[in-house]
Amino acid sequence: MSKLLVDNPFVIGKYISDDYFCDREKETEFLYKQIVNGRNVAMLSPRRMGKTGLIYHLFGQKEVAQRYHVFFTDIYATQTIEEFVYSLSSAIYVGQRKSLKKRFWDLVKSLRLAFRTDAVTGEPELSLSLGDIKEPEKTLDEIFEYLESADKPCIVAIDEFQQIGEMPDTLTIQKRLRGIWQHQRNVSYCLFGSKKHLMTKLFQNRKMPFFQFGEMMYLDKIPTADWVAYICSRFERQGKHISEELAKRICETVEGNSSYVQQLAWNVLAETEQTTTEEDFCRGVDALLAQCSALFEEQLKGLTGYQLNFIRALCDGVTSDFGSKAILESYNLGSKSNISRIKASLQDKEMIDFDKNTVYLEDPVFKIWYKRNK
Repeated sequence: MSKLLVDNPFVIGKYISDDYFCDREKETEFLYKQIVNGRNVAMLSPRRMGKTGLIYHLFGQKEVAQRYHVFFTDIYATQTIEEFVYSLSSAIYVGQRKSLKKRFWDLVKSLRLAFRTDAVTGEPELSLSLGDIKEPEKTLDEIFEYLESADKPCIVAIDEFQQIGEMPDTLTIQKRLRGIWQHQRNVSYCLFGSKKHLMTKLFQNRKMPFFQFGEMMYLDKIPTADWVAYICSRFERQGKHISEELAKRICETVEGNSSYVQQLAWNVLAETEQTTTEEDFCRGVDALLAQCSALFEEQLKGLTGYQLNFIRALCDGVTSDFGSKAILESYNLGSKSNISRIKASLQDKEMIDFDKNTVYLEDPVFKIWYKRNK
């Protein structure tokens, strides 16, 4: 339980300002240079590694805010072209200044107008619903024509872009988007994704429409040294102190996962009275596991016995040679031919991923939780 209520200096799940942002100077500079030179970017990043914060950090730069119209949408929950168009339309409409919203509706004629009362101002306002997407392909054409004719260059950031590859008739959708986007001169696209195997298929497979669409980048972990300095400075701002050793252990415990570093650092800060102790650190870890427990329990529901056994093997430190007789028998994984199916299923559920010939759990906190509870 927290001993002292303080303002949270460790922001989780959203971007506030440069003051709350750790590192990523090189990545921000890289993105900006690509955009200035009219290039598109496809970025691979594991979930919770800070890609959303990075794009908002880019959008918040003075040069970007002055020179560009910026739009962001997350399409993780979309499953159809209609849902994609709705998500994109909403992001562009909401992201416009009030004076430009009428122009949006004047040019995007395939969307049906609707009015609602703004809860804050009480004024009537145009709104959009999924049911308004009657002609998605036509609406896409109109949206991109609108962006291309804008009074300033536009940056469109689409998070979890790999969902495009999961939609019905995906090749037709991809060809349509690529066919329009490659001819635009007033719009740059930042396409982010967390499912490495799907993003790789979209952008690095010669047979796919988005092959070599833009610059590829991989959002790696923030160096531990940068995190340590950041954590220590945040503690000092709250009139507390944490040693560099314990700050480093916060990073190592969650394997440098940006979101978890922030969450665990906050838990430890909340437990600290003046100077962080080993007990404060341990209670912070316990709190993190409790906060994630319901999610992890839900992830395990519906898994087969073989899949659960495979996860147990990973938690025990096994990362390769799953088809060997010793491992098959020790963890009851079935036949050697069963391994590929287990891997494919768990990767699709975003529980595991691959690095060359090794397999690893995507969520570092899940591994700690599993070893404690199962």
